[in-house]
Amino acid sequence: MAGYDNDLEQLNAIRVELDNREETVFSPFATLSRSGIRRRVNESGADLGYRQHFSQDVDRILHSLAYTRYIDKTQVFYLTRNDHITHRVLHVQLVSKIARTIGRFLRLNEDLIEAVSLGHDIGHTPFGHDGETILSELCEQSGVGYFYHSVQSVQFLEKVERKGRGWNLCLQTLDGILCHDGEIHQERLEPDSEKDFIRLDEEIRRKRANPGTQLRPMTLEGCVMRFADTISYIGRDIEDAIRLRIIKRSDIPESCVKHLGDSNGAIVFNLVTDVIRNSIGKPYIAFSPQISESLKTLKKFNMEAIYQNPSIKPHTSLIRDNFRRMFETFSADIEQNHFDSVIYAGFLENMAPSYVEGHDVREIVRDFIAGMTDRYFLEQCPDHMRPAYRMVPGNEGPEK
Repeated sequence: MAGYDNDLEQLNAIRVELDNREETVFSPFATLSRSGIRRRVNESGADLGYRQHFSQDVDRILHSLAYTRYIDKTQVFYLTRNDHITHRVLHVQLVSKIARTIGRFLRLNEDLIEAVSLGHDIGHTPFGHDGETILSELCEQSGVGYFYHSVQSVQFLEKVERKGRGWNLCLQTLDGILCHDGEIHQERLEPDSEKDFIRLDEEIRRKRANPGTQLRPMTLEGCVMRFADTISYIGRDIEDAIRLRIIKRSDIPESCVKHLGDSNGAIVFNLVTDVIRNSIGKPYIAFSPQISESLKTLKKFNMEAIYQNPSIKPHTSLIRDNFRRMFETFSADIEQNHFDSVIYAGFLENMAPSYVEGHDVREIVRDFIAGMTDRYFLEQCPDHMRPAYRMVPGNEGPEK
């Protein structure tokens, strides 16, 4: 044991050295790893380890069951058999890469950026934003507040994962996840640094009561991730829509092509470069006015030409019916102690008493349904109500 203790002491010394180095290498506006704050400070030695706070958060998110389920969650296009279309797991990886690139040039904490990036969409429902809208309607009607995926991401990581024990992530990580709101367009974003866990819980309550509530991250790293979320999906969704023959490249507004380009690669490069140029040495993250306006126009184009295009949503009504049927069925299963229901075997079995006692039946059902992958959701649908996948062009195999 003496040898083990000496090795551990050496590793802890390296951690202190890494923490100290951040003070000389990072921007004065960066978040230092030693500033990480957790709800539970008395973790066991095995849990605490010798890693820096936000690096440890990255590992915990990567090892969460909710992260594993990203693999079969819709990004934009659901019930589509095409191997080249973006799924949620690729989206969060792209966000992480783009955000860390920006963070590196701004000399920010890349571990915190990565943790927020990888965890920000864990609360998304099956079938993307359409599923989110449907589940939110059901939750609001049942009296447990609106559903919003950023709030649910925190819910999973704090109260559902590890059979209700949660991962005890840092406040700065959870705050960045809660406040990511990539759909909101802003030319400039400055952190709201005066936060603690009491404030975090209050913002969660406000967001549940009104999904339109706008929140600001407490760290510059959280602000970077919020910009990177938009940068990662705006051009990628266009490429997917072109591949599925929903739009043509020539449909992209000329003003956007002029300033941003007409391919995902060009759009990402120009947006990332603009953010870095306009944020170096600043206590905020910003686009230039011209690029910001072009991005705003492009987001409007995507909304009208892609996201609201009825051709990509032929089964929305059927999916809505299945959401409602499951919500009502699983609620009744719990209330009537139907222990053979999948909500027991697939979710509540061995769940910590603190979770069961601390949540209303409808909240438990919300968590169960929100955590489903697209495939698992479809498996719960009766045969006559199960929507079919569509074969689409462009799925002929690896491209040359």
